[in-house]
Amino acid sequence: MTGKKLSFGIKTVPQHTTYEDMLRVWLEADSIPSIEHAWLFDHFMPLGRDFTGPCLEGWSLLSAFAALTRRIRVGLMVTGNTYRHPAVLANIGATVDVISGGRLDFGIGAGWNEREHASYGIPLYTTGERIRRMGEACEVIRRMWTETAPGFEGKYYQLKDAYCEPKPVQKPYPPFVIGGAGEKLTLRIVAQYASIWNFVGGGVDMFQQRSAVLDAHCAAIGRDPQTIQRSIQVVVDPEDMQDARSQIYSYIQAGATHLILSLLVPYPQGIAHRLDEEIIQPLKAEFAG
Repeated sequence: MTGKKLSFGIKTVPQHTTYEDMLRVWLEADSIPSIEHAWLFDHFMPLGRDFTGPCLEGWSLLSAFAALTRRIRVGLMVTGNTYRHPAVLANIGATVDVISGGRLDFGIGAGWNEREHASYGIPLYTTGERIRRMGEACEVIRRMWTETAPGFEGKYYQLKDAYCEPKPVQKPYPPFVIGGAGEKLTLRIVAQYASIWNFVGGGVDMFQQRSAVLDAHCAAIGRDPQTIQRSIQVVVDPEDMQDARSQIYSYIQAGATHLILSLLVPYPQGIAHRLDEEIIQPLKAEFAG
């Protein structure tokens, strides 16, 4: 299990914290070459028991951080497709890719948060319909990023002369990062559209099983499964870095190569450097070829 190309990133969830504190962490991460990507989430109210606290909107925040960083790739882990019409989302994503100079990793998922949908009056739909809508959305967004004035006649979305200018900087388009673990629908969409699959669900055994299902979906459409990075998120407790390192080690052994360190608030001073020294460098040394 040596010689793996590992890619490490950080995630700051924009709840119960401030713009300034997250920016401090992102700028620190941007100065550390071994941290290659940074992520926010896409929710309008905090997750967890206290949903009444502060929660900054993900795409607006990402746009600001895209302008203020220089090197790291940036993205939302992951956008809820139900929150925005995909034609609007395509335009937002293209704009952030332009602002960042071509550093957007485009995360998307089916959406799931019942409280937000109910509170904001956004239709949630059944699980199956949400996933099918996400599949159509991926097609809509890809066309808007690659065609001059695409049309689309889907079951859920319709386009007519849908200009999206300027196009993203990245060609042919920013990488799709799809989050989810549903075997029949979600992973089939991952096989069709994604460059990175982010596993959402149980532990290492389930990750391996779902990864094998993804391989089968790739085989069915003639795609090399090695062209899809396998991504996981691990919450890092700054008081117990060893626990996070051990979890990530197990996922790397199981085939994960895109590794996101999700940080808890409040963020200690120098936390990105500690991640590099106590988690990233030891793991890179362990799996070096």
